[in-house]
Amino acid sequence: MGVKIGSEKIKRESGYLYFVGKDGYVWAVPMRHNKGGRKKKVGTEKVQKEPGFLYYVGDDGYVYRAKMKNAGRR
Repeated sequence: MGVKIGSEKIKRESGYLYFVGKDGYVWAVPMRHNKGGRKKKVGTEKVQKEPGFLYYVGDDGYVYRAKMKNAGRR
């Protein structure tokens, strides 16, 4: 599994998908069944991203990173 790297807890809402964007901030995007939602930036903590790692928001609301198995291979 991943290693916890974030110190800010993200409060989740139902109907949204959460991810760490290219800019390093956590974003919430409405799922297809959530017609009234809009994309929004949540949280204020910026994560320094490194190549070869997958960044995600865990079930507990913190940001994690996991090493990608075949990163860098072509």
